[in-house]
Amino acid sequence: MAVIEAALARTGLAKEALGVIATPVTKGGEPGIAGAATALGVPLVLIAQTDLEAAAGRTATSSERVIALTGVPSVAEAAALAAGGAAARLVAPRVAVGPATCALADTGAAS
Repeated sequence: MAVIEAALARTGLAKEALGVIATPVTKGGEPGIAGAATALGVPLVLIAQTDLEAAAGRTATSSERVIALTGVPSVAEAAALAAGGAAARLVAPRVAVGPATCALADTGAAS
């Protein structure tokens, strides 16, 4: 929750602005991620590796270490963008709090 709150604070968005929490399939069993989704009352969306890779070109930040481990420049950003769809854009690049990262994306759909 701390990293989500930090990302929201950076953008000035309220928790109610969140529609989903997206994470790679490989992290879907992590209790902190599932707990955050439950606490916020939003669905937990598991993103396949192929979808992370498809969104990788739209990320704003890059880590050589993360590329070596996951094949994408920023897991948080790629997951947020993949969950948001083809027109999604980053609202905030990844924020780190300890080992956890969070990025926020907007679907790009007209309101």
